[in-house]
Amino acid sequence: MKEKITEKSIRLFEEKGFSETSIQDIVDTLGVTKGTFYYYFSSKEELLMDIHLGYISEILSRQEQILGDESKSFKQKLFDIILMLISDIKIRGRAAKIFFREMKNLSPEHAALIVPKRDQFRLNTEELIQAGMKNGEFRPDLNASIVSFAILGIVNWSYQWFNPKGAYTDQEVSEIFVDMILKGIQLRG
Repeated sequence: MKEKITEKSIRLFEEKGFSETSIQDIVDTLGVTKGTFYYYFSSKEELLMDIHLGYISEILSRQEQILGDESKSFKQKLFDIILMLISDIKIRGRAAKIFFREMKNLSPEHAALIVPKRDQFRLNTEELIQAGMKNGEFRPDLNASIVSFAILGIVNWSYQWFNPKGAYTDQEVSEIFVDMILKGIQLRG
């Protein structure tokens, strides 16, 4: 039931927004009582925090698996991370939208559980860029921090416009992004 509450809430938060969605709206769509909701969550904000924590924990774990694969080049790892994020829109695009759009509705205490994980994802990306610079795959004169913010800004905004059933597949969009990024950061020889 907790998963059903979460799934329905994500849909409602996407459609109506977090602030405009009431607990009554959530339980009405499920045909359950508020008691059922409160059995799993102490508040609507705790539910939002749970959505955020689930989203960022999952993508951070997947990123760390990609980064830990010693058989891949830094370019391939960058592609794999971008593809993972774009592909995730098919599966969890609504959760991504909620993650990026509704962060402002988390209390400082709840945000303190999410922000370090979000920052770790960015720092992992930055370390990947730095390692690629040291290895000679990427230009050595880059500001890895700014490049990381730029890459994540490009990719993370995709949840707003990317349609997995549209003209381009997640693979094609990822290839376009990586081609555009690498032509700007790849060492030319």
